[in-house]
Amino acid sequence: MQTVIANPTDFTVLDQAAALLNDQQVIAAPTDTVYGLVCCYDSVAAIDALYEAKGRPPEKALPILLAGEDQLDQVVAEVSALARGLMERFWPGPLTLVLPGLPHLPARLTAGMDSVAVRVPDHPVLRALAQASGPLASSSANRSGGPDTASAQAVLAQLDGLVPLILDGGTAPGGIPSTVLTLTETGPVILREGPIGDRVRAFLSAQPAP
Repeated sequence: MQTVIANPTDFTVLDQAAALLNDQQVIAAPTDTVYGLVCCYDSVAAIDALYEAKGRPPEKALPILLAGEDQLDQVVAEVSALARGLMERFWPGPLTLVLPGLPHLPARLTAGMDSVAVRVPDHPVLRALAQASGPLASSSANRSGGPDTASAQAVLAQLDGLVPLILDGGTAPGGIPSTVLTLTETGPVILREGPIGDRVRAFLSAQPAP
């Protein structure tokens, strides 16, 4: 496979990227944190291809990137008042929320769990792709065990020949993966600190007791 690096400000490139996604392929793209691999969330073949590109077995759940909150009902079974408040405060942005998932989601996507991780990125390219192709399963654009990537060239160094297209959005502004928060029955728990863990804690501490 030949890997092409292209500029996503060209609308024909975005059309090409959406066509690849709709053809159950995997591409690399910039986000507001690090570069990511993305594919259609409801395609087992595409999810398997993503894991193959990363060089790891499908044993971990994949987060889903959304164009906006209006896509939540495609993947999430329930949104609590606390979850809605977190979305209003931190989306679009580097906060991933683990919420109850819909039963039709592929087990390859959720690792057999009844929850799903979702985020609306603060990046126009990813949101345009999700708007065109629907919610996108995602993972960091690196080989398993390799460093996170903050540029198209860094992605190419690890994934050359493994994905057909890398969208070059310059240096990723975030540099580290998103903060991950799960909303459990016993209360919210931060699973990954990410860039805004302190801000999320401050928000949670300001909420009234249930």
